[in-house]
Amino acid sequence: MYEVLAPVGNNEMLIAAVRSGADAVYFGAKDFSARRNAENFGDFELKNVIKYCHIRGVKAYLTLNILIKDSEMADAVDLAKNAYNFGIDGVIVQDIGLARVLHKLLPDLPLHASTQMSIHTPAALPILKQMGFTQVVVAREMSLDDLKRFCVEAQKYNITVEAFVHGALCMSVSGQCLMSAYLGSRSGNRGLCAGPCRLPFKVENGTGYDLSLKDLSHLDYVSELYNIGVRSFKIEGRMKRPEYVAAATKACKTALITGNVPTDLAETLKNVFSRSGFTSGYLENKLGCDMFGIRTKDDVVSADKAFPLLHEIYRNELQSVAVEVGFKAKKGEEIKLSLCDGGNTVSVVGPVPDLAQNKAADEESVLKNLNKFGGSPYFAEKLDITLEDGLFLPASVINDLRRQATEMLSEKRGRCNRKKVDIIFGSDKPAEYMPKPLKTYIRLESTDQIPTDLSGVAAVIVPLEKDFPFLAGVKNIAEIPRGIISEKAIADRLNLYKQKGFDTALCGNLSAVSIAKSCGFNVMADTGLNIYNSNSLSAVADLGIGSAILSNEMLLTDAVAVNSPIEKGIISYGKIPLMLFKNCPIKNGKSCNHCDKNNTITDRMGIEFPIRCRMGYSELLNSVPVWVLDKKQSMENLDFELLYFTNEDKQRVSEVVLAAKTEKQPDCKHTRGLFFRGVI
Repeated sequence: MYEVLAPVGNNEMLIAAVRSGADAVYFGAKDFSARRNAENFGDFELKNVIKYCHIRGVKAYLTLNILIKDSEMADAVDLAKNAYNFGIDGVIVQDIGLARVLHKLLPDLPLHASTQMSIHTPAALPILKQMGFTQVVVAREMSLDDLKRFCVEAQKYNITVEAFVHGALCMSVSGQCLMSAYLGSRSGNRGLCAGPCRLPFKVENGTGYDLSLKDLSHLDYVSELYNIGVRSFKIEGRMKRPEYVAAATKACKTALITGNVPTDLAETLKNVFSRSGFTSGYLENKLGCDMFGIRTKDDVVSADKAFPLLHEIYRNELQSVAVEVGFKAKKGEEIKLSLCDGGNTVSVVGPVPDLAQNKAADEESVLKNLNKFGGSPYFAEKLDITLEDGLFLPASVINDLRRQATEMLSEKRGRCNRKKVDIIFGSDKPAEYMPKPLKTYIRLESTDQIPTDLSGVAAVIVPLEKDFPFLAGVKNIAEIPRGIISEKAIADRLNLYKQKGFDTALCGNLSAVSIAKSCGFNVMADTGLNIYNSNSLSAVADLGIGSAILSNEMLLTDAVAVNSPIEKGIISYGKIPLMLFKNCPIKNGKSCNHCDKNNTITDRMGIEFPIRCRMGYSELLNSVPVWVLDKKQSMENLDFELLYFTNEDKQRVSEVVLAAKTEKQPDCKHTRGLFFRGVI
């Protein structure tokens, strides 16, 4: 079996999705959804949405896929509980802390790992299984070969693979983008991305829109994706129009049934929304300038022409639920009509029929009236009719019985038969913090940066791909890139560092955690894991992780207050990585063969952002460093601070290390990050 999974942001989109052939829909509530700007649904509306879907044999998934503050956890859990009691078929989650709580309190609630969890290699699967996930939305950056290997492993863990097949394509790996948060306090990880990547950003020889990708479309590959093991085919677009949802859903369903999308439907879908066409570059492993695109005036004009035609796709109810109809009319007995959908049976009775004075009812006329299921989701798959001769059966009587029966069947199908639960989330008892010296860790980019004097430095973090020596007198930590092209390459590099004496790895995704542990390393959690609340810290502790760098999107007051069974810290200095790319923006201007590894991208105000490559992925760094080295009084109850060095020279590294010791005021252009202004 498979499902075409369609986006829903309001009631009209819901109708468009279901009537166009969706097997499942996903939607958000008013809070805690990664599309908070969509209309979304309140509690009462959620119940009706789920009922509407279940009557029509469609699954309903709730998006709870943002990072959750400690102060919000109780409300998020309460929303999940209500959705469970309404009959929700699954909840899509990003926050590992929320996942931990839901798996503990609502063990029968299916959890789906959001694409915001950045799952892009099979090594993450055993951890997802341990955390209670039954379905995973894989990263959009995976190639067909990547997906094939992933699906083989997912089957071993009985985890369903869900993949995006149509819709918008973020420049950054989902869950790893801080651009909107840092530039305007609107967090993509909190559901309010402002889409700055669609604004002008220029690389050398680029188009001037070098962070804007075309929308993806894998509709020509859905049969192949099914054959390799993908079972949920997801369409992006909760912020788009119902006409788009209808066209994309119908195209995907048609492709799965027939193996291709009709030319006219494909053209209509392109017209209704595209950025100068579509791309399948990631799936085909063909990266580069062909993947980039923007929304043009011609695209908008084409959409305006296409919209009126698309209403026909979802104008009428889709009759998709097969029923067996039983009808019995005998002399002297009440008329009986039953409907059975294979799991539910309803029966109604009508009046005793009169004897015919003129023309008696025949089977053909009865069949005709019984088959009038228009306006409902049902169609007669089988009819069993018992009809004695000589009876007068007005069409109005049969129609009324049929309407009564369909209403009763719909009521049964839409009813939630789960045992209601009433859970209350109680936060863990606040930790008893003891005053302790704040340790200083440093992260270096190259061996040229190693300070002559490491006094006062407790640990040094070095990139896994670089050739660093083991440094005496400090803890040595190897940093695994957030983007992993080859699990074997990561393991090989870890083993090389293990031979040097390293025993700890900094891990920014679940695959890295799994690989590091399999190589015998202790694990430190990096910011890529988006640790945002007390339960997130408990979740990584459950995985045997001994320390964690908290999310760069936290207020400093929240970072200090969050409960933790393990050591926790923040990045107090450094150019924070704002985006993670598989398709580097530099490729929109020149190939990797002509790259000098010293690249920047410039925004519309002339601000330059450095770009660096790391083992097949690249990252965009903030233009200026975070600096809160002078705010030590606000860091009480943190275990460590990290000085994150990237393109500084050795002298500057030494100066900043000294500044951390002396709590020096900023001496350069800088930002306070989000530590004091936070995100919305």
